[in-house]
Amino acid sequence: MRAGNTDFVVIGAGVFGVWTAHALRSQGHSVMLIDAHGAGNNRSSSGDESRIIRMGYGADALYTRWATRSLRRWRALFHATGQTLFVNTGVLWLSSELDRYTQDLLRTLATEGIPYEELSTSELTARFPQINVDDVAFGILEPESGVLLARRAVQAVLDDAIRLGVQYAIDAVAPLQSANGNLAHVRTRSGEDISGGTFVFSCGAWLPQLFPELLGSRIFPTRQEVFYFGTPPGARGFKPPRMPVWLHHQDDMYGLPDIENRGIKVASDRHGEPFDPETGDRTVSESGEQEVRAYLCHRFPWLKRAPLTETRVCQYENTSNGDFLIDRHPDIENVWLVGGGSGHGFKHGPAVGEYLVGRILETTPPETRFLLMRKRLVQQRTVY
Repeated sequence: MRAGNTDFVVIGAGVFGVWTAHALRSQGHSVMLIDAHGAGNNRSSSGDESRIIRMGYGADALYTRWATRSLRRWRALFHATGQTLFVNTGVLWLSSELDRYTQDLLRTLATEGIPYEELSTSELTARFPQINVDDVAFGILEPESGVLLARRAVQAVLDDAIRLGVQYAIDAVAPLQSANGNLAHVRTRSGEDISGGTFVFSCGAWLPQLFPELLGSRIFPTRQEVFYFGTPPGARGFKPPRMPVWLHHQDDMYGLPDIENRGIKVASDRHGEPFDPETGDRTVSESGEQEVRAYLCHRFPWLKRAPLTETRVCQYENTSNGDFLIDRHPDIENVWLVGGGSGHGFKHGPAVGEYLVGRILETTPPETRFLLMRKRLVQQRTVY
């Protein structure tokens, strides 16, 4: 395989890569998109069945705005392609009186004009009797938020990009050798050269492996365990619209209702152990299952005997504080790096693609927080 006279080569067909390729092609540029295992594969951070799309980000209005814009773009794409890949479950934040994050979130939603409902514990119990709120002071419901059917949503963006004229190939790109200030081509592990004018590396947790000296200590892939639990026969109270997505910032736990009859999805948002996305063991731990089951029994007493029906091990790939990395390579003029999507990145795919294309074409000013120089060598998370 050899691509000649291609304006852009995008390496990595996760959510950031497919939306970047889509945005570039929509502006008339020729694009080659490559992924080692295929778009939305089960080793990628974009590869699970579902991902939350929420507007709440504490006091961080930038991500609130990006999520709002991205949801419009997701829904427009699904409408145009005739697919139903967004489930309007609503997103429920559970909070204690001392939870500054959720209180900041409430003010940000109000300032940004995002629809929300503030619910007392009695209102929570009346609306969602399946949820134990004994340790909750109040709740915030985002009624227009919900769940993206992740793996299929990535494929939908890819299919539309191909319809627009994006070239797509499944192949693995080898780490760069010396580019001397400008990259002429990338070489695949099968020995083929793919040439282009500008190269975008949007490889998620694989970025540190492709750029070990630059990103090996600035992108932190971590092992994240996800659990699905079966609901009682005939039970409807755990399906939308009766059951929303829920998040409890202080517990570091989140979950999704029973979507497409797959059961309740529950996981911890705490960073796990360092993880290799290519070869890492994707069997969940006994301690992880025990922790999540204890939480499930507390938060959903009706599910204390729920069977574990499915598990997954995916990964986050955080930067030092959780902000995205979107910047030009410091030594190679025509190479751009985009990553650090971690657990919160999926929803922002359309906004990331739009912003990155604006940066490459010099029509959008840089957002300082996304620059490589802001990425530290030690994790100190500030974005949730």
